[in-house]
Amino acid sequence: MSEKIRVATGVSQLDRLLGGLLIGDNVVWHDDAGSLASVFCYNFIQSSQAQNRPIIYVSFDRSPKNLLDKLGTLADYSDLVILDCFTYGKGEGSDIFLKFYEDKDHEYTCRIIAADEPQKVDKVMNAFYGIHGEMEGDVRFVFESLTGMQELWGGEENLLKFYTHSCPRLYELNTVAYWIMEKGAHSSRLKAQINQIAQVAIDLSVKRGKTYLTILKAEDRDQEAMNKANCYWARDLNITFDTERHITGKIDLGIRLKELRVKRGISQTEVAKLIGVTPSTISQIESNLIYPSLPALIKLAETLSVDISSFFQDSTDIGSMAVFRESEASEIKFLDLPEDTIKAKLLTPLDFNPKAEPYLIEIPPRKTLPSHFFIHKGEEIGYLLSGRLQMRLKKSVHTVNVGDVIYLESEIPSQWKNPGPGAARLLWIKVK
Repeated sequence: MSEKIRVATGVSQLDRLLGGLLIGDNVVWHDDAGSLASVFCYNFIQSSQAQNRPIIYVSFDRSPKNLLDKLGTLADYSDLVILDCFTYGKGEGSDIFLKFYEDKDHEYTCRIIAADEPQKVDKVMNAFYGIHGEMEGDVRFVFESLTGMQELWGGEENLLKFYTHSCPRLYELNTVAYWIMEKGAHSSRLKAQINQIAQVAIDLSVKRGKTYLTILKAEDRDQEAMNKANCYWARDLNITFDTERHITGKIDLGIRLKELRVKRGISQTEVAKLIGVTPSTISQIESNLIYPSLPALIKLAETLSVDISSFFQDSTDIGSMAVFRESEASEIKFLDLPEDTIKAKLLTPLDFNPKAEPYLIEIPPRKTLPSHFFIHKGEEIGYLLSGRLQMRLKKSVHTVNVGDVIYLESEIPSQWKNPGPGAARLLWIKVK
């Protein structure tokens, strides 16, 4: 069975920690302050829009006007549907909230649908599954929030019944769903049950005036980043994490091995097979639970095409080097793309860490890539050396001919296609 396609959260550092999202993920956000998860949701919505994916936003806590004000330009998206469970829920059908629907002067690109009986669990389920049935592809959901549902439905049992039914069904429907809950509003029992069902659980907390993100659970991913508090700052839609500096003096060989392996695009299982150990051994090395023997370390360096010294330093000391030879380029893989659809080389040494990474990418004739090369929120520049390509960006398809330059600021193409007849070769620059 092929691995599920990974998609971006919209937050680059979270993608590195988490390894991206997988189609089918239910992601639960345990919010300490009740307001920390929003910026992660908005980045997720922005990333989903860049991939031209339909989005359903189920709102129990905000009136449509308030939510639209918060979303800003993100609401200017025709494949966004807001299911309003507030107006006839906590809003109790008050005239002040109904005026929003009576006002014919405002126009929004997104669709807003009022749930007429949000107090009834089955009515809510029928409403959003009905909307989902009209959509195509991997639909993205945001549920705001589990806490609002509990307040409206009068207790944890109804909430848990809804959640335990919806999560498996959304998983089977190949969606990606964000669920928000305020930590202090729920019992430990409920939180444990919700975490057990979810594929991903993330804790957001405030300690001594600083905000922290901790991954509590992440199925089918490396466990190295689990249960570690990561300090971050949020301003507007920008989220910045503390640079991970290890000041204990201990060698973080495992973290460095993982960085190089991921950069090369090789799975733990493949590395294990190449050096003659079990995947569990590689996992333990990357988690710093064990250290490899010297022969194993030599084989790891050979497999990744780096010097052994690369495992013990952040990047290659290039001194005054200005030219890298062709022999120093490394073939890389994209684990989420079929091998016969793309070939690529990183043109600088694997253990060199510049501000911009150059790649040579080749797409064979008549091949289609179902997603972009990278999970990356940042600038990327491409130059087509030979052949012809078609790039789907949002709802438009762009034809790229030899000599054309592609510039992506934060958008992520949802598809690449080489119509043939020859191979298409791209010089691609990924700016960090």
